[in-house]
Amino acid sequence: MHWIDWVILIITLGIIIIYGIYKGKSTKNLEGYFLSNRSLPWYLVLLSIMGTQASAVTFLTGPGQAYSDGMRFVQYYFGLPLAMIIICIFFIPVFSKLKVYTAYEFLEHRFDLKTRTFTSFLFLLSRGLSTGVSIYAPSLVLSSLMGWNIYITNLIMGGVLIIYTMSGGAKAVAHTQKLQMVIVLVALFLVGYIIITLLPPGIGFKEALISAGREGKMNIITTGFTSKGFDWNDKYNIWSGLIGGLFLALSYFGTDHSQVGRYLTAKDTGEIRKSLLMNGIVKILCSFLYCFWVY
Repeated sequence: MHWIDWVILIITLGIIIIYGIYKGKSTKNLEGYFLSNRSLPWYLVLLSIMGTQASAVTFLTGPGQAYSDGMRFVQYYFGLPLAMIIICIFFIPVFSKLKVYTAYEFLEHRFDLKTRTFTSFLFLLSRGLSTGVSIYAPSLVLSSLMGWNIYITNLIMGGVLIIYTMSGGAKAVAHTQKLQMVIVLVALFLVGYIIITLLPPGIGFKEALISAGREGKMNIITTGFTSKGFDWNDKYNIWSGLIGGLFLALSYFGTDHSQVGRYLTAKDTGEIRKSLLMNGIVKILCSFLYCFWVY
Protein backbone atom coordinates (compact mmCIF):
# COMPACT_ATOMS: atom_id res chain seq x y z
CA MET A 1 0.00 0.00 0.00
CA HIS A 2 1.08 3.54 -0.75
CA TRP A 3 1.55 5.94 2.16
CA ILE A 4 -1.51 7.90 1.09
CA ASP A 5 -3.62 4.74 1.53
CA TRP A 6 -2.41 4.43 5.12
CA VAL A 7 -3.24 8.08 5.79
CA ILE A 8 -6.77 7.70 4.40
CA LEU A 9 -7.37 4.49 6.35
CA ILE A 10 -6.13 5.87 9.67
CA ILE A 11 -7.95 9.20 9.30
CA THR A 12 -11.21 7.49 8.30
CA LEU A 13 -11.16 5.07 11.25
CA GLY A 14 -10.13 7.87 13.60
CA ILE A 15 -12.93 10.17 12.44
CA ILE A 16 -15.53 7.41 12.78
CA ILE A 17 -14.46 6.65 16.37
CA ILE A 18 -14.15 10.28 17.49
CA TYR A 19 -17.34 11.38 15.74
CA GLY A 20 -19.31 8.48 17.20
CA ILE A 21 -18.10 9.13 20.73
CA TYR A 22 -18.74 12.87 20.36
CA LYS A 23 -22.29 12.41 19.08
CA GLY A 24 -23.12 9.87 21.77
CA LYS A 25 -21.64 11.75 24.72
CA SER A 26 -25.04 13.27 25.63
CA THR A 27 -26.40 9.78 26.35
CA LYS A 28 -27.08 9.77 30.10
CA ASN A 29 -30.02 7.41 30.63
CA LEU A 30 -31.37 4.05 29.50
CA GLU A 31 -33.66 5.43 26.80
CA GLY A 32 -30.89 7.71 25.58
CA TYR A 33 -28.39 4.85 25.34
CA PHE A 34 -30.66 2.35 23.60
CA LEU A 35 -33.02 4.65 21.66
CA SER A 36 -31.29 8.04 21.51
CA ASN A 37 -34.27 9.44 23.47
CA ARG A 38 -36.44 8.76 20.39
CA SER A 39 -35.22 11.99 18.86
CA LEU A 40 -33.67 11.20 15.46
CA PRO A 41 -35.06 12.57 12.15
CA TRP A 42 -36.20 10.18 9.43
CA TYR A 43 -33.24 10.72 7.10
CA LEU A 44 -30.74 9.83 9.83
CA VAL A 45 -32.79 6.75 10.73
CA LEU A 46 -32.86 5.83 7.02
CA LEU A 47 -29.07 6.01 6.73
CA SER A 48 -28.71 4.02 9.95
CA ILE A 49 -31.05 1.30 8.66
CA MET A 50 -29.20 1.10 5.37
CA GLY A 51 -25.84 1.16 7.12
CA THR A 52 -26.90 -1.86 9.17
CA GLN A 53 -27.78 -3.78 6.01
CA ALA A 54 -24.73 -2.76 3.96
CA SER A 55 -21.49 -4.41 4.98
CA ALA A 56 -18.30 -5.54 3.29
CA VAL A 57 -20.12 -8.80 2.56
CA THR A 58 -22.50 -6.84 0.30
CA PHE A 59 -19.62 -5.43 -1.74
CA LEU A 60 -17.79 -8.74 -1.98
CA THR A 61 -20.74 -10.96 -2.87
CA GLY A 62 -23.21 -8.71 -4.75
CA PRO A 63 -21.00 -7.86 -7.75
CA GLY A 64 -19.73 -11.44 -7.91
CA GLN A 65 -23.28 -12.76 -7.95
CA ALA A 66 -24.19 -10.32 -10.73
CA TYR A 67 -21.10 -11.20 -12.76
CA SER A 68 -21.96 -14.88 -12.79
CA ASP A 69 -25.76 -14.65 -12.91
CA GLY A 70 -26.65 -11.29 -14.43
CA MET A 71 -28.78 -8.48 -13.04
CA ARG A 72 -31.69 -10.71 -12.01
CA PHE A 73 -30.36 -10.81 -8.44
CA VAL A 74 -31.92 -7.33 -7.99
CA GLN A 75 -35.36 -9.00 -8.05
CA TYR A 76 -34.45 -10.41 -4.63
CA TYR A 77 -35.40 -6.99 -3.19
CA PHE A 78 -38.67 -6.43 -5.06
CA GLY A 79 -40.73 -7.56 -2.07
CA LEU A 80 -39.05 -4.98 0.18
CA PRO A 81 -41.36 -2.01 -0.57
CA LEU A 82 -44.43 -4.19 0.08
CA ALA A 83 -42.96 -5.32 3.40
CA MET A 84 -42.26 -1.71 4.38
CA ILE A 85 -45.91 -0.78 3.75
CA ILE A 86 -47.18 -3.72 5.85
CA ILE A 87 -44.78 -2.91 8.71
CA CYS A 88 -45.81 0.75 8.65
CA ILE A 89 -49.50 -0.19 8.87
CA PHE A 90 -49.45 -3.05 11.40
CA PHE A 91 -46.11 -3.17 13.26
CA ILE A 92 -45.21 0.46 13.92
CA PRO A 93 -48.46 1.45 15.74
CA VAL A 94 -48.00 -1.48 18.17
CA PHE A 95 -44.32 -0.70 18.90
CA SER A 96 -45.09 3.01 19.31
CA LYS A 97 -48.08 2.45 21.60
CA LEU A 98 -46.17 0.13 23.93
CA LYS A 99 -43.03 2.34 23.93
CA VAL A 100 -40.86 -0.76 23.75
CA TYR A 101 -37.06 -0.69 23.89
CA THR A 102 -36.62 -3.86 21.81
CA ALA A 103 -38.67 -5.93 19.39
CA TYR A 104 -38.72 -8.74 21.94
CA GLU A 105 -40.22 -6.65 24.71
CA PHE A 106 -43.49 -6.88 22.78
CA LEU A 107 -43.38 -10.68 23.18
CA GLU A 108 -43.33 -10.27 26.96
CA HIS A 109 -46.45 -8.11 26.75
CA ARG A 110 -48.12 -10.57 24.39
CA PHE A 111 -46.97 -13.85 26.01
CA ASP A 112 -44.53 -14.00 28.93
CA LEU A 113 -40.95 -13.36 30.05
CA LYS A 114 -39.80 -16.83 28.99
CA THR A 115 -40.81 -16.18 25.39
CA ARG A 116 -39.01 -12.85 25.39
CA THR A 117 -35.87 -14.35 26.93
CA PHE A 118 -35.76 -17.24 24.48
CA THR A 119 -36.21 -15.09 21.37
CA SER A 120 -33.67 -12.58 22.69
CA PHE A 121 -31.19 -15.43 23.10
CA LEU A 122 -31.83 -16.60 19.54
CA PHE A 123 -31.32 -13.04 18.27
CA LEU A 124 -28.03 -12.63 20.14
CA LEU A 125 -26.80 -15.99 18.88
CA SER A 126 -27.71 -15.42 15.22
CA ARG A 127 -26.61 -11.78 15.21
CA GLY A 128 -23.33 -12.66 16.89
CA LEU A 129 -22.58 -15.21 14.18
CA SER A 130 -23.56 -12.85 11.35
CA THR A 131 -21.57 -9.98 12.86
CA GLY A 132 -18.56 -12.26 12.96
CA VAL A 133 -18.90 -12.79 9.21
CA SER A 134 -19.41 -9.03 8.64
CA ILE A 135 -16.19 -8.27 10.53
CA TYR A 136 -14.26 -11.11 8.92
CA ALA A 137 -15.01 -9.93 5.35
CA PRO A 138 -13.29 -6.50 5.57
CA SER A 139 -10.59 -8.02 7.78
CA LEU A 140 -9.84 -10.51 5.03
CA VAL A 141 -9.40 -7.69 2.52
CA LEU A 142 -7.25 -5.59 4.85
CA SER A 143 -5.07 -8.52 5.90
CA SER A 144 -4.44 -9.35 2.25
CA LEU A 145 -3.56 -5.75 1.37
CA MET A 146 -1.35 -5.09 4.38
CA GLY A 147 0.05 -8.52 5.04
CA TRP A 148 -1.42 -8.56 8.55
CA ASN A 149 -2.31 -11.66 10.47
CA ILE A 150 -6.05 -12.27 9.96
CA TYR A 151 -6.65 -12.79 13.69
CA ILE A 152 -4.99 -9.47 14.57
CA THR A 153 -6.96 -7.72 11.84
CA ASN A 154 -10.20 -9.16 13.23
CA LEU A 155 -9.33 -7.86 16.70
CA ILE A 156 -8.59 -4.39 15.32
CA MET A 157 -11.80 -4.19 13.28
CA GLY A 158 -13.91 -5.55 16.14
CA GLY A 159 -12.17 -3.27 18.64
CA VAL A 160 -12.93 -0.17 16.60
CA LEU A 161 -16.57 -1.22 16.44
CA ILE A 162 -16.81 -1.88 20.17
CA ILE A 163 -15.23 1.46 21.17
CA TYR A 164 -17.82 3.76 19.65
CA THR A 165 -20.87 1.51 20.08
CA MET A 166 -20.33 0.91 23.81
CA SER A 167 -19.31 4.48 24.56
CA GLY A 168 -22.09 6.24 22.67
CA GLY A 169 -24.98 3.82 22.33
CA ALA A 170 -27.68 4.16 19.67
CA LYS A 171 -26.89 7.77 18.82
CA ALA A 172 -23.22 6.97 18.17
CA VAL A 173 -24.19 4.02 15.98
CA ALA A 174 -26.68 6.11 13.97
CA HIS A 175 -24.25 8.95 13.31
CA THR A 176 -21.29 6.72 12.45
CA GLN A 177 -23.47 4.72 10.08
CA LYS A 178 -24.51 8.00 8.51
CA LEU A 179 -20.86 8.68 7.69
CA GLN A 180 -20.37 5.15 6.43
CA MET A 181 -23.41 5.32 4.13
CA VAL A 182 -22.31 8.68 2.73
CA ILE A 183 -18.95 7.08 1.91
CA VAL A 184 -20.70 4.08 0.33
CA LEU A 185 -23.04 6.20 -1.82
CA VAL A 186 -20.28 8.54 -2.97
CA ALA A 187 -18.09 5.52 -3.77
CA LEU A 188 -20.86 3.90 -5.83
CA PHE A 189 -21.23 6.93 -8.09
CA LEU A 190 -17.47 7.53 -8.19
CA VAL A 191 -16.85 3.93 -9.25
CA GLY A 192 -19.48 4.32 -11.98
CA TYR A 193 -17.80 7.46 -13.29
CA ILE A 194 -14.36 5.81 -13.31
CA ILE A 195 -15.69 2.73 -15.10
CA ILE A 196 -17.35 4.80 -17.81
CA THR A 197 -14.25 6.95 -18.38
CA LEU A 198 -12.04 3.83 -18.63
CA LEU A 199 -14.12 2.10 -21.29
CA PRO A 200 -12.04 1.05 -24.32
CA PRO A 201 -11.80 3.51 -27.25
CA GLY A 202 -14.82 3.33 -29.51
CA ILE A 203 -17.04 1.82 -26.81
CA GLY A 204 -19.36 4.23 -25.05
CA PHE A 205 -21.84 3.72 -22.27
CA LYS A 206 -24.62 2.80 -24.70
CA GLU A 207 -22.45 0.27 -26.55
CA ALA A 208 -21.41 -1.31 -23.26
CA LEU A 209 -25.07 -1.79 -22.28
CA ILE A 210 -25.88 -3.35 -25.65
CA SER A 211 -22.93 -5.71 -25.32
CA ALA A 212 -23.99 -6.74 -21.80
CA GLY A 213 -27.52 -7.32 -23.09
CA ARG A 214 -26.26 -9.61 -25.84
CA GLU A 215 -24.44 -11.65 -23.20
CA GLY A 216 -27.70 -12.03 -21.26
CA LYS A 217 -26.46 -10.02 -18.28
CA MET A 218 -29.15 -7.30 -18.32
CA ASN A 219 -31.87 -9.72 -17.24
CA ILE A 220 -33.28 -7.39 -14.59
CA ILE A 221 -36.75 -8.98 -14.65
CA THR A 222 -37.28 -12.69 -15.31
CA THR A 223 -40.45 -14.72 -14.88
CA GLY A 224 -38.90 -18.14 -14.24
CA PHE A 225 -40.90 -19.65 -17.08
CA THR A 226 -39.16 -21.63 -19.81
CA SER A 227 -40.39 -23.55 -22.85
CA LYS A 228 -40.91 -26.51 -20.50
CA GLY A 229 -42.91 -24.54 -17.94
CA PHE A 230 -41.93 -22.91 -14.67
CA ASP A 231 -38.41 -23.66 -13.48
CA TRP A 232 -38.69 -24.35 -9.74
CA ASN A 233 -34.90 -24.39 -9.44
CA ASP A 234 -34.67 -20.77 -10.59
CA LYS A 235 -33.73 -18.86 -7.41
CA TYR A 236 -34.07 -15.29 -8.67
CA ASN A 237 -37.18 -14.26 -10.57
CA ILE A 238 -40.01 -11.78 -10.15
CA TRP A 239 -42.11 -14.23 -8.11
CA SER A 240 -39.39 -15.32 -5.69
CA GLY A 241 -38.50 -11.65 -5.26
CA LEU A 242 -42.04 -10.48 -4.56
CA ILE A 243 -43.15 -13.41 -2.40
CA GLY A 244 -39.93 -14.67 -0.80
CA GLY A 245 -38.47 -11.17 -0.54
CA LEU A 246 -41.67 -9.93 1.09
CA PHE A 247 -41.62 -12.48 3.92
CA LEU A 248 -37.87 -12.22 4.37
CA ALA A 249 -38.11 -8.44 4.72
CA LEU A 250 -41.07 -8.76 7.10
CA SER A 251 -39.06 -11.00 9.40
CA TYR A 252 -35.93 -8.87 9.17
CA PHE A 253 -37.44 -5.40 9.54
CA GLY A 254 -40.38 -6.43 11.69
CA THR A 255 -38.80 -8.77 14.26
CA ASP A 256 -34.99 -8.50 14.09
CA HIS A 257 -33.84 -5.95 16.65
CA SER A 258 -30.81 -4.99 14.57
CA GLN A 259 -33.37 -3.18 12.37
CA VAL A 260 -36.21 -2.52 14.82
CA GLY A 261 -33.76 -0.86 17.19
CA ARG A 262 -32.77 1.56 14.42
CA TYR A 263 -36.20 2.91 13.60
CA LEU A 264 -37.40 3.03 17.24
CA THR A 265 -34.93 5.92 17.64
CA ALA A 266 -37.08 8.15 15.40
CA LYS A 267 -39.00 11.12 16.77
CA ASP A 268 -42.48 9.75 16.06
CA THR A 269 -44.40 7.25 13.96
CA GLY A 270 -44.43 9.61 10.98
CA GLU A 271 -40.63 9.77 10.95
CA ILE A 272 -40.42 5.98 11.29
CA ARG A 273 -42.71 5.48 8.31
CA LYS A 274 -40.77 7.94 6.16
CA SER A 275 -37.50 6.17 6.89
CA LEU A 276 -38.89 2.69 6.15
CA LEU A 277 -40.73 3.66 2.97
CA MET A 278 -37.66 5.46 1.63
CA ASN A 279 -35.55 2.44 2.54
CA GLY A 280 -37.79 0.28 0.37
CA ILE A 281 -36.94 2.46 -2.62
CA VAL A 282 -33.32 3.42 -1.99
CA LYS A 283 -32.26 -0.15 -1.14
CA ILE A 284 -33.37 -1.38 -4.56
CA LEU A 285 -31.48 1.47 -6.24
CA CYS A 286 -28.29 0.71 -4.29
CA SER A 287 -28.57 -3.01 -5.02
CA PHE A 288 -29.02 -2.20 -8.69
CA LEU A 289 -25.83 -0.12 -8.69
CA TYR A 290 -23.86 -2.81 -6.81
CA CYS A 291 -24.64 -5.21 -9.65
CA PHE A 292 -24.78 -2.76 -12.56
CA TRP A 293 -21.21 -1.47 -12.36
CA VAL A 294 -19.89 -4.99 -12.87
CA TYR A 295 -20.77 -4.55 -16.53
